[in-house]
Amino acid sequence: MSELYDYSAPKKATNLSINSDLLVKTRELKINLSATLEQALQEKLKLVKENTWKEENKLAIKAYNQFIEENGSFSAEFGGI
Repeated sequence: MSELYDYSAPKKATNLSINSDLLVKTRELKINLSATLEQALQEKLKLVKENTWKEENKLAIKAYNQFIEENGSFSAEFGGI
């Protein structure tokens, strides 16, 4: 699978809105907002891409599973599952 995004791309400043109490509490704990947001966005991007891939390949996966159910796996003849 290809990379989620270009990890070496330069940083870009942005404005966003966040719950003020959440912001105060994270700053009190010295949580790095940029790093935390990047991590959360990376996880979300990965999840969305995985779900998109599954949806795009749903029919092929279904056909493959049906083939295995009817014929067994390719490795079965070599002592596999």
